[in-house]
Amino acid sequence: MSLTDAQRTHYEEILKMERQTIQHLDRAIEEELAKVKDTLAELQNSKKAARQMYDAACMRLGIANDLEEEEEDDDS
Repeated sequence: MSLTDAQRTHYEEILKMERQTIQHLDRAIEEELAKVKDTLAELQNSKKAARQMYDAACMRLGIANDLEEEEEDDDS
């Protein structure tokens, strides 16, 4: 079944519009991924700083660092 000129034009317009929609969504996805990566990096840096403070407090108090023990258990 062949398309009329009007049908062909209609479907070509759909192709053009949907390609633009897909490109827009791809850009939006990339932007959101970048935000998530930035947030993860900030959280990891905060965790690292908190861990350093925790380690230092354990040393100052002369107590075992229970987080180190948990990590060793997780690695096993």
